[in-house]
Parts: sequence; structure tokens; C-alpha cells
Amino acid sequence: MKLNNLYKQFLHFRSSYHPIVHSLLLGTILARLASSMSLPFLAIHLAKNTDLDAVMIGFIVGAGSLAGTFGGFVGGTLSDLFGRRKIMLGALIGWGVVFVGFAAAQQVVLFLLLSLLNGLCRSFYEPVSQALMADLTEKEKRMRVFSLRYLAINVGVAVGPLLGALFATSDSSLPFYITGIVYFIYAFSLYMLLNKFGIRRIEGEKKTEMTFLSVWQAVKGDTVLRYYLLGAIVTAISYSQMTASLSQYVGDKFADGVSLFAVMMSVNAIVVVVLQVPFSRWAEKRPAMTAIAVGTVMYSLGNVGFGLSESWLGFIVSMIVFTFGEILTFPASALLTDKIAPERMRGAYYGAQSFSSIGHFIGPWLGGLLLSRYNGTVMFVAMAFVGLVAIVFYRLGETVLARRTRADNAFADSAGNMNAG
Repeated sequence: MKLNNLYKQFLHFRSSYHPIVHSLLLGTILARLASSMSLPFLAIHLAKNTDLDAVMIGFIVGAGSLAGTFGGFVGGTLSDLFGRRKIMLGALIGWGVVFVGFAAAQQVVLFLLLSLLNGLCRSFYEPVSQALMADLTEKEKRMRVFSLRYLAINVGVAVGPLLGALFATSDSSLPFYITGIVYFIYAFSLYMLLNKFGIRRIEGEKKTEMTFLSVWQAVKGDTVLRYYLLGAIVTAISYSQMTASLSQYVGDKFADGVSLFAVMMSVNAIVVVVLQVPFSRWAEKRPAMTAIAVGTVMYSLGNVGFGLSESWLGFIVSMIVFTFGEILTFPASALLTDKIAPERMRGAYYGAQSFSSIGHFIGPWLGGLLLSRYNGTVMFVAMAFVGLVAIVFYRLGETVLARRTRADNAFADSAGNMNAG
């Protein structure tokens, strides 16, 4: 009986979304599994195979994130102008070249160029694939699709590093070769699926006739988007303490702090995988702003917990609360962007989200400054209050959007009355 019910649920799930959406969700798992199997070990690979010092290795690894910060808008806009298919497939093929290159490269300049290309490929593929999911999904189902996409990311990230560690024991280059091959296979299979399900017709309906400059002017002039991006940047400053400062803090606080941090990262991944679907069902029945606000408060409570905890249990409970915020804010922020994105500039708007990565640059620097001058308690509590400021920016965006909507409705009513007259 249970198997029959599970099969019915599977059939319902399969029929609820376009086949390309299903393929992109599966591809997201594979892409994140493959990249997390190799990228976390890039610094080790560089240390083993080059004479670079730690500073230069850090610069090369970080260069990809810097390129991705600005590449998302470019890739998203190009997908609006020339179609999603070309940009996604080009990014995947480029990604395959990047990882094979990491495995085979010897020159420092080549490693730097590959790292920059890696950031560009990620920033091109991710917003464009997200925009295509939105293109092919009814508006009322998009919150769940964004949640499923985030779940897929975390499934891949949870499994990838374990495989990477296994393969890297025999040869540090092997995970990179495997990752490159996975991306080439994914690009080919996606090419076949996109052609099978008529992506050319979909692109013909979606592509804009605007120029790159006109799209940039439209996005730059959108006050609502600017407020949303400010909110996302502030959120990233607060969130980045979990990935950058927390490991240093627990490492200094406990003799076995490295083990504690590893357990906390596992807890983070498990909570996302287990609770993403039920949380998304709760969130999709409410305005996206509600999920943002609740999620931001959870981030802040988690940061306060990190700052005040004195035991393993305290840190683990704080990580669970922090992860609740992660589950709610990531899909909801995508939904807010989707709500304001014009139909023919969806890729550009999704790509503009990459500007929020500025917060991931500022956050570790600011957290490290507070940690060195004061202590972890001051740093995490301060970041909790910084995170709450994001709600203010999002609310300002909602206020401007409501005012804009009222003005548009009034203009439409006025035009209707003139035509009737």
C-alpha cells in the first residue's frame, strides 16, 4: 500500500513540472556534486603541484568568486538576448574545460585564468538555468521549484566532498578530471533534451529585442531591485560568518574545534535536505517577504547562539536555527526577484542577483576584523544585528513596488476611461 502511494506521489511530482525542469534539477545535483568533489581540494592541489605560497593560492581560489560577482548579470542578459540554450551549454562546456585544465595545468597564469573562467561559467549557468525553470513553471509553483533547486544544490554539496576525499587519496588530479567529464556528459545530455522538448520554440517566445545597453539601463534604474540587492548584500555579510569566521572561532575555543565544525557542517546539510520541502510548503502559502523576514530573524538568532554558546550542544542547536533561515531566505529571495522581473528580462534580473556576492567579500573581512580586535561573542552578536538591517531594505523595496503598482493601476484605469469616453 505504501509503495503504491509513493508511486502515485512520484507520478504526480513528475507531471507537475516540465521535463526540462526535472532535467535541470537532476543536473543541478550532478553539477554541484561534481564541483564540490574537486573545488574544495583546489588549494591542496595547488600546494602539491606548484611552488605558490598560501597568499597566492588564496588569491587564485578567490579570483573565481570575484569574476562571478559581475558575470551573473552579463550571462543572464546574454540569455535574454540570444537564448537560454546557447549560454547554458556554453557555460557547461567551458566548465568541463576548466576542470580538465585544473588537472593538467602547470603554469601559475593558467591556473589564474582557469579560476576566473570557473567563476564566469558558474555565474553564467546558474541564473540562466534558474530563469529557464521560471520560464517553464506556472507562477504559483515557482516557490516550490526554487526550493527544490536549493535542495538539489545541497544534496550535491553533501555528497561531493566525500567522493573528492576518496579519489584525492590516490591522485589529487583525479577529482578534477572526473568533474570535467561529468560536465561534458551533462552538456551533451542537456543539449539532447533541450532539442527534444522544443527549446527553440520556447526561446523564440522569450527572447527580447532590446540591446545589452538598454537592458543594463532598465535594470540599473529599477529602484525595487536595488533595494532587494542591498538586502541580499547585507544578508550575505551576516551569512558569510558561518562559512568564514565560525571555523576559526570554534577552532580556537575547543581543542577538538575542527571536529565540531565538521559536525556542524554535516548538520547544516542534513537539516536542509530533510526540511527543505516542508518549509517550502509553509512558505509558498505566504508572501515571499514573510519568508525573508522570518528567515533573517533565524539567521540572527543563530549568530547570537554562536556567540553565546559554550558547548557542542549549544553550537549544534544554533546551527540548526541558522539553517532554518537558510532554507527560507534562499528560495524566497529568488521569488522576490522573479516577481519584479519583466518577462523578457528575466535572465538579466536573475543574473543581477550575483551582485549580492559583494557581501561574501565584505563579510569575512569584517568578521575577521571584529574577531581579532574584540572576540567571537562581539563579532557574532554584531553580525546578528547587521543581518536584521536586511529586512529594512527588503521592506523599502516592497514599499516602492506597492507605490509603483498603484501608479500603474491608476494609469491603466485612466486610459480605460479615456478609451471608453
